[in-house]
Amino acid sequence: MSAATVFRVLADPTRLAVLENVIRQEMTVTDLTARFAVTQPAISQHLAVLRESGLVLHRREGRLVFYRADPNGLRPMFRWIDEYRAFWQERMPRLTTLLREMKDE
Repeated sequence: MSAATVFRVLADPTRLAVLENVIRQEMTVTDLTARFAVTQPAISQHLAVLRESGLVLHRREGRLVFYRADPNGLRPMFRWIDEYRAFWQERMPRLTTLLREMKDE
């Protein structure tokens, strides 16, 4: 999965909030539905997208399905951020120098 996919999946505010909830603790669809002003099918759809993108794992216990965050799903986003952090750390001193030179002109 790519960083773009992770960003796209997390761009939905409700989906991001669902992920934030299952980061804190393992939860069922019923638990999550009680926290949001959306229907159970909507929560299930958000969880399906999060599962498909590798951000959430699930386990069955009898009739219940428990969801929890999978930190490995965020790795593409972290790699992307690290790449651009290095990019800007390398270029910021040059930009600062250029701006000072422009100011002095």
